[in-house]
Amino acid sequence: MNDRIKRLCLGFIILVLVGCSTTDHANSQNPDTSVNDPLESVNRSFWTLNYDYLDPYVIRPVSLAYVDHVPNPIRRAIANFFSNLDEPSSMVNNLLMGNGHQALNHFNRFWLNTTFGLFGLIDIASEAGITKADQKGFGDALGHYGVGNGPYLMVPAAGPYTPRSATNLVDEAYAPLSYLNIWGSVSKFIFEGMESRAALVSQESMLENSPDPYALTREIYLQHQDFKAEIEKKETYDPEQEALFDQYMDE
Repeated sequence: MNDRIKRLCLGFIILVLVGCSTTDHANSQNPDTSVNDPLESVNRSFWTLNYDYLDPYVIRPVSLAYVDHVPNPIRRAIANFFSNLDEPSSMVNNLLMGNGHQALNHFNRFWLNTTFGLFGLIDIASEAGITKADQKGFGDALGHYGVGNGPYLMVPAAGPYTPRSATNLVDEAYAPLSYLNIWGSVSKFIFEGMESRAALVSQESMLENSPDPYALTREIYLQHQDFKAEIEKKETYDPEQEALFDQYMDE
């Protein structure tokens, strides 16, 4: 039943992406076009729910309590274990993106940490000099080849998403993520979410001082998605500006 639901959700997401990829491509050619946020009024309502209520009264205090009171070795072991589960999917997605060296790193990290690191609880690979890289999702591979983000979404208690990032559900088809039941997936989401939220405490002032924290969060999120997808921004050539620059250099 869970697999059927995942397939249905993924199929819907792909349909949305196909419908929106043309629009996103047009937006990328026209920098004056507004960001793809057709549900902004609804998203802002969910942002208010997250930012003004769920985060300050539930998510933030729980995350900080976890970081402050759980011993570092236990936290590190939990984080290592869940991170190790993502290594095979990151290997596949790096291969899809043409990053052979990074794919090999993810492969080596997985078998070393799984075999000698007590199923990933200990990060043996880092000690061996194989540095930990950012995880790559299937949505990053899609974005690398020009698939747009699709409409921006603010999800209650989960934060920002796009249809492209939601295609990371594909990664759960790879072992060992495919062996996780619903409780394992929820546990992974919660523990990684608490670590991520606690790490953002130092950046809270940036949102507090922003005249529009919703728009700032949206911009940062979308830029980060494109950065993970390794999308190269094409520089626009302005003949008039180039001529003025040449004239200035000649003087």
